[in-house]
Amino acid sequence: MAKTLFQKIIDREIPAEIVYEDERCLAFHDVQPQAPTHVLLIPKKPIESIDRIAEEDADLLGHLWLTIGKLASELQLAGGYRVVINCGDDGGQTVDHLHFHILGGRAMTWPPG
Repeated sequence: MAKTLFQKIIDREIPAEIVYEDERCLAFHDVQPQAPTHVLLIPKKPIESIDRIAEEDADLLGHLWLTIGKLASELQLAGGYRVVINCGDDGGQTVDHLHFHILGGRAMTWPPG
């Protein structure tokens, strides 16, 4: 299976503006931001999508959600933020690697696109 764009970022084969990294995940600025702050958080474990999360990934998912809160604080999103996970073609997923969009820095509207 070919490496995804995100795996290449993890492996430092493609540059990214990294804002956070630990042994389990990596966060970086989106190259096509949809808000003043638009960061992607990805697990280092390759999981194709939210549909492919396994029971043994429960601890990793908890870690990712806790990391989102830490990032929101570090990114000064005290006024609020949105977390988006796209799944599949109809859901707008363009990279087959689970990722969380953290969007903030402006008021969000509803419904989204």
